[in-house]
Amino acid sequence: MEEMNSLVDWSRLQFAITAIYHWLFVPLTLGLSVIVAVMETIYYKTREEKWLACTKFWMTLFGINFAIGVATGLILEFEFGTNWSNYSWFVGDIFGAPLAIEGIFAFFIEATFVAVMFFGWNKVSKGFHLTATWLTAFGASLSALWILVANAWMQYPVGMEFDPAQMRNVMDDFWALFSGVAINKFFHAVFSGWALAGVFVIGVSCWFLYKKRNVEFAIRSIKTGGWVGLIGMLLTMWTGDGSAVEVARTQPMKLAAMEGLYHGQKGQSLVGFGIVNPEKNWDDAEAEYLFKFDIPYGLSILARHDYEAFVPGISDIVKGININEAGDTINTVSYAERIERGKLAQQALRDYDTALKANDEAAMAEAKQRLQQDYKFFGYGYFDSVEEAIPPVGLTFTMFRIMVILGSYFLLFIIVALILAYRKPGTITRQKWLQWVAMISVPFMWLCSQAGWAVAEVGRQPWTVQDLLPTKAAVSAVSSSSVIITFWMFCLIFTALLIAEVSIMVKTTMKESKKNLEIDNH
Repeated sequence: MEEMNSLVDWSRLQFAITAIYHWLFVPLTLGLSVIVAVMETIYYKTREEKWLACTKFWMTLFGINFAIGVATGLILEFEFGTNWSNYSWFVGDIFGAPLAIEGIFAFFIEATFVAVMFFGWNKVSKGFHLTATWLTAFGASLSALWILVANAWMQYPVGMEFDPAQMRNVMDDFWALFSGVAINKFFHAVFSGWALAGVFVIGVSCWFLYKKRNVEFAIRSIKTGGWVGLIGMLLTMWTGDGSAVEVARTQPMKLAAMEGLYHGQKGQSLVGFGIVNPEKNWDDAEAEYLFKFDIPYGLSILARHDYEAFVPGISDIVKGININEAGDTINTVSYAERIERGKLAQQALRDYDTALKANDEAAMAEAKQRLQQDYKFFGYGYFDSVEEAIPPVGLTFTMFRIMVILGSYFLLFIIVALILAYRKPGTITRQKWLQWVAMISVPFMWLCSQAGWAVAEVGRQPWTVQDLLPTKAAVSAVSSSSVIITFWMFCLIFTALLIAEVSIMVKTTMKESKKNLEIDNH
């Protein structure tokens, strides 16, 4: 058992570090591709060489980031087979279909037209080149769509049926994969990429302002990046609201962990800022928070768009307590009963397998009926106690607040940067404080983005597939030592790639700053 725990922990850690590094590159790719396309559109309409200079500079940074992102993404997909083979078998073609579509369709669109973007200048018409640039941005988002559809299915498994003969899930409704969870997740991730890229462009442009180099170029970039970033941030908040409603509906335990809430009530407040009590357990009388600042009715509004709505806490969910729309207390299935019924479902599957080998069709039918009756709790059968089914509350709670607080800050930051950029000439060049804030803010935007993913993934633990397959049942039958070795190998490789990207971007920016990008069309 100790070896199994070690294997699960190291496999999770390896996948987490790979995903963290990969997500450093993805949102910048999504956002910069749109900003570059907007700049080239302005160039196409105006034929002003100053906009061509802007387009080519930011396109270069996009290309550097795109190349590194592809490398980390390939490794991430391979890990499903190397470290999570039981998961890969269990989900069957349901998870594989979106990944296959992403690789065959979206990636080829992206890869084909990115080549035209970089090598098509003066070889194709300006209109065709502009189309290729927009199709590259479209392809990047399309790639994200299929990845996020697959991820959303893990959070909310629909459109499938479990086949006991194959001992795996099979798809029975492809379009069900595009659930509300998937749609909100996709747009939330893509628009957050726009916001991140907007902050990145503003930060790099403010370095030009600080050095008093290519000032007009920098101001044009701030305006373009700022508008894309502002639109992205507003839409991120809008889709975040939709995601909160979906989480409340499909993953109430995650929502309770996000809030550090153990005992819910009608008209539930939202903790604006606070620290959860690390000693708190779901079934004790300890205080939930060491301290907190509440927003009255906030969580009820966030979760249900109803300030009087009941929002269950961790203890409520474990005990199976909820309130219906009429306000009456009702009993759902407690976690103790879910564990019991999950074990019954697993026993039914074993009975089916025995009957299958004996070619006993009557016993197979009877076992299949019992399995279908309790299958929705199948994953709980792997647990020995309800505590195993509760996510890490402290980390989920903290990451949610980092995401929300930094997101609110960046909305204000982008608005201020845009206002100063549009004021009379010279205003923004004198604002040294803004230039420093902009440059310092860039890494914090990545922290905000990573915190969002931490909420989504840590908050759904211990599941790889919600309610059906926990992480400890999803790993491959490999030695923990091999996972540990590859973990450190990947850490070294990914760190080297990150250092290489940052170094190349900095050198490219320094080199370009010495050029005259202030092209006078007159």
